[in-house]
Amino acid sequence: MRRSVVTVGPTEARGEPKLPLIDSHCHLQADSFAVDRLAVLNAAREAGVERVLVPGWDLESSRQAIELAATADVDASAGIHPHAAGGADHATWSAVLELADRPEVVAIGETGLDYDRGFSSRIAQLVNLRRHLFLGRALGKPVILHCRSRIGERDAQDDLLSELLAAGAGTPDWPTLDGRPPALLHSFSGPADYADSALAMGLAVSFSALVFRAGEEVSADVARGVPADRLLVETDSPYLSPPGASKRRNEPRWVAITGEWLAAQRKDDERRLGRQLVVNYDAFFGRR
Repeated sequence: MRRSVVTVGPTEARGEPKLPLIDSHCHLQADSFAVDRLAVLNAAREAGVERVLVPGWDLESSRQAIELAATADVDASAGIHPHAAGGADHATWSAVLELADRPEVVAIGETGLDYDRGFSSRIAQLVNLRRHLFLGRALGKPVILHCRSRIGERDAQDDLLSELLAAGAGTPDWPTLDGRPPALLHSFSGPADYADSALAMGLAVSFSALVFRAGEEVSADVARGVPADRLLVETDSPYLSPPGASKRRNEPRWVAITGEWLAAQRKDDERRLGRQLVVNYDAFFGRR
């Protein structure tokens, strides 16, 4: 899906990057980028980032993502994060429904379950997740899923799998995406068999710099097993700075660090993997 946009940096000045890149999850509308948002995006383009998705985490941030998509060559998603699930009343959800049908919105979310911080009750999170899964099916748009359990636990991952099964993921009951993944595990975290179950349902998996944190070592094994056409990479900026990047604020240009890690885990040529990531992004988000 291409739109007439304001150009953010001359293509001819970028040169040919070592690794074509995507950032499938970047909160550019966050306050951290208030004073230099377009400069940050321009720096990402210079680093070879060819696709950027700006996901909403509540009503206002979803609106801001759509506004940004109208003025820069990025895509948007609309949804309610599990942290905000407890405060999402009927009026809020009705407004999100309207935003989700906008052409700039290529995905639903981010939504999911977070039993680690627990800013919303588990019941509120589950209800919120079910609404998003239903909406994704209804609109034919993939759902972006956040999932975190407390260290050493996996209850959020198990509940997420149960909800996906109940919603029809991996079955003809989710028929509207023409064979594309119905949902994406963003910033993957969890045990290997959780990834196996999600992949068996046809989901895609995205890796962030969370892979560099202690306790996330299993991500390397998972990264090697994801089918090539269901693989994505992201920053989750301004969070999760990778090694060698500023700890103050992550930026989309630093997705290169995780991209290089991913190529190393898969023993793949970096340029070939980069081209595959761009193809995957366009296919997954229905970009034309």
